[in-house]
Amino acid sequence: RCYNDDMEDPRAPIAETIRRLEQILELMPGESVKNLRSRIATLRGTLLESRPPALLLVGRRGSGKSSLVNALFGKKLADVGHVKAQTGRGKWYEYATERGALSILDSRGLQEGGDPAEADEAKTPIQSIATEIDRKPPDLLVFVVRAMDVDSAIARDLDLLEEVARMVERATRHAPSIVVAVTHCDLLEPKDAPMTDADKLGHVRLAERTLDDHVRARPKLAPMLAQTVAISGYMSFGEDGVLRADQRWHIDELVREIFNKLPDQGRTTFARVTGVVALQDQLAQDLTYVTAALCAGIGFVPIPVADMVPITSAQVVLVSGIAYIAGRPLDVKTAGEFLSALGVNVGAAFALREAARALVKFVFPGAGSAISGAVAFAGTMAIGAAARAYFVHGEPIDVARRIFKERRSRE
Repeated sequence: RCYNDDMEDPRAPIAETIRRLEQILELMPGESVKNLRSRIATLRGTLLESRPPALLLVGRRGSGKSSLVNALFGKKLADVGHVKAQTGRGKWYEYATERGALSILDSRGLQEGGDPAEADEAKTPIQSIATEIDRKPPDLLVFVVRAMDVDSAIARDLDLLEEVARMVERATRHAPSIVVAVTHCDLLEPKDAPMTDADKLGHVRLAERTLDDHVRARPKLAPMLAQTVAISGYMSFGEDGVLRADQRWHIDELVREIFNKLPDQGRTTFARVTGVVALQDQLAQDLTYVTAALCAGIGFVPIPVADMVPITSAQVVLVSGIAYIAGRPLDVKTAGEFLSALGVNVGAAFALREAARALVKFVFPGAGSAISGAVAFAGTMAIGAAARAYFVHGEPIDVARRIFKERRSRE
């Protein structure tokens, strides 16, 4: 979104707070700032530099790449080719909502038996993929293989996967992570049995292990492999695009593995767009710990009063960040209202409490700093726990207030 002169970018107060925190580091002793710089960088990447993550789907024709695009989004975005190769030139699918966007490159199928239904100026799938990588380097690769093909001509697929990984590494200057998706698990024997059937699950796990072993046996691919996940992405749509059948299975597990391997800049948007509470909660916990450690580091510095404003500001940033991860706009007003509702007075009462901590540090420089750092850490962890309950899990404010009081007294 663009902002004109009459509109204030809601990220501006957050950016200013992080800038001030970085300035505070310049006043601290050298040994105190080693870990704090990386923690502030995490805050910046998570909240200010978030962007749509880009995923590259790689697999044989008919492996289920286009179906997986639909399964991830829960709607029909990609046409599925049942007989002839459908995807011609690779397509970047953009899924945009008010919470952010997601980019997925559905590439041409490897080892195609004929020309795809869609036109493509590239002569081979590898050339087509190379063109799209040059246009937009992906954050990670998703290698898609049918459960029935995990031990069928897989060596050639892995050769091509290595080639794609090298292209991504050249474009991004680092080796990409690879998440492997074993698709069409619903078609394994017994075909008509539900995914909970013991015999079917046994065949699913065998397919999963077999493909995982093949990838890990490749010295160049093994270090890049994040996880192999067996799934079913089957969804059926009518000509009008209305969903007729939904037999998706373990898609959330695949989403979680993708999330874990995304860079900080992409994880926030991914959690917001997918709306998966488990991902939002994980990211909010990570942000809470980073902020608490940052506040503790500031609190340990034996400079009276110097930590009052930075710690308060960092906690406001934390609440704003958790609300943002959960899908709300990024602004400090929401954070201030939430802290007030918790009973954390960011005005006079809070300042007096911070001043008392600063006085302890002044009178007892050694022990006082340890006490100050511990108090800052405990208070920030308690605020983060309450914010997660309220914004991510939708608990009422009285529950969040109780969690804050209990965590603060226990930490």
